[in-house]
Amino acid sequence: MMASEQHGAVATATVPAPGTPRAPLPRARTRGRLVPLLVLLLLGQMAAAMVTTAVRQTPTIDEPVYVVTATDYLREHRVRYNAEHPPLGKLLIAAGVAVADPHYDPDTPGTQGDAGRHLLYESGNDPWRLMLWARLPVIALTLLCGLVVFAFARDLAGRAAALVALALYAFSPDVIAHGSLATLDLPMTAFLLTSVWLLWRARSRPRPYLPLAGAALGAAVATKMSALPAIPLLMVLAAWSVWHARAGAGRRRRVRSALAGASTVLLVALAVVWATYLVVDPRLGFAPAEPVPPLAGKRALVSGLLPLPPAYGAGLRMQFALEYYPWDGFLFGRVYSGALWYYLPVALLVKTPLGLLALGAAGVLTVLAVPRLRPAAVYLLVPPALLLAVAMTGARDFGTRYALFVPVFLALAGGCVTVWRRRWAGALAGVLVLWVAVSSLRAYPYYLPYANEAFGGPARTHELLHDSNVDWGQDLGALADRLRERYPHERVWLVYKGAGVPSYYGIRAADPRAVPPDRVRGLLVVSDSAVAKARGRLAELIRTSRPVGEVGHSITLYRR
Repeated sequence: MMASEQHGAVATATVPAPGTPRAPLPRARTRGRLVPLLVLLLLGQMAAAMVTTAVRQTPTIDEPVYVVTATDYLREHRVRYNAEHPPLGKLLIAAGVAVADPHYDPDTPGTQGDAGRHLLYESGNDPWRLMLWARLPVIALTLLCGLVVFAFARDLAGRAAALVALALYAFSPDVIAHGSLATLDLPMTAFLLTSVWLLWRARSRPRPYLPLAGAALGAAVATKMSALPAIPLLMVLAAWSVWHARAGAGRRRRVRSALAGASTVLLVALAVVWATYLVVDPRLGFAPAEPVPPLAGKRALVSGLLPLPPAYGAGLRMQFALEYYPWDGFLFGRVYSGALWYYLPVALLVKTPLGLLALGAAGVLTVLAVPRLRPAAVYLLVPPALLLAVAMTGARDFGTRYALFVPVFLALAGGCVTVWRRRWAGALAGVLVLWVAVSSLRAYPYYLPYANEAFGGPARTHELLHDSNVDWGQDLGALADRLRERYPHERVWLVYKGAGVPSYYGIRAADPRAVPPDRVRGLLVVSDSAVAKARGRLAELIRTSRPVGEVGHSITLYRR
């Protein structure tokens, strides 16, 4: 009897009554707390990298124009500067400019570049402070984009995939570099990624997610015109999501619902673009500081037929006109005129961490091979492939920033390798993520000129690429510090490619191209983008000089 009672007591203690909630296991509870902590740590190190990089960098070539445009939006409520880019990205920058509250002369004569330099250096403002505040909203958006990467990867393949994808994103040198600048490439990428993620979610709940996806797509198009080719593709994805969600309905009803879904995305996207211009100027006025170039042919017809504000069409004509300009490029030591169709893929191979390339490639194969991930292929692989193909047809071989979405989508694909339930697969993914992290941390704080180990690292990038891949004018302040510390009494000759004003930072230098070569004696300082494309007198000066140092892997110092 006693044994029976004891046995019954044990059974009662170990088997809960029906309906009684089970107590969470300690391991599951610990894991649930660990994931948010890891997310916080990854985004925290990313924030620290971006903020400390933003603090030390002088304005890059494009930033003064965006900052003065944002200031003009705030003070004058007009579309005057930088019409070749829609307003939303600059409205984001304006949130920081509003806090900085700079002195501003709305009647500054000259080009938009002149107005940007006047705002930063000739209006009594502190350019260090103003640029930091202008950059902070983009930094915040970059971190929010990291949360989208995490959420998208978790939806696709679970928490492990989400952590791997976020780690790859958070340590991506290109993402950190452009996420710490007051520019438009990262914001456009963030909005585009958000739209694709919401369309993926619309496969189960189209009613709440389709309008949000349209809003995110509209935000991308209202930030950079290079997002325009995504509109028809994302409309198709919207229709496909609705078709999947209405699997139980009749064929005709599914077709009508799919068309309605695509139309919803389009209409909401267009509404967001119009709303962006209305926020700047409720009268939709347009008074450009520089003339809009005339344009004929199919491109002129396209820019005129788009159901978008007149200023958007004018900006599109400006972009088309830039495509006709004979730009010079530089790739692997070769200077050329025009564009190379393979430039962007090659540049991405140089500037993407090897671990991210490997995990991204494995992730692509995983998405195509694993049945439960295969439906995600059109969402995960087709948008970046299409936009990259379009970007490869462009006339400006200036940098991987034109394809910044590639490493972001690669990070998402890389996270998907965790669906392989093999111990070696998890270990390999961990090793590759660690490799990406180490490669990124070793590059700190020189993220803009980053190159992976196969191409010699950041110190060798200037031998392979130029412009925003390496030298975008970001190290003028660091150059001033170097000259004060090591060459305080030297005669300095400077060829600087950037938007900064050397004299503001205490650099007293002359242009070596303006005097006979035999008078150029002392220290010759040349931006690496100018070195890459040097011709004539400058090429001869460099050839007859001895390299003695470098600044930020973007400026070379020579002794003459």
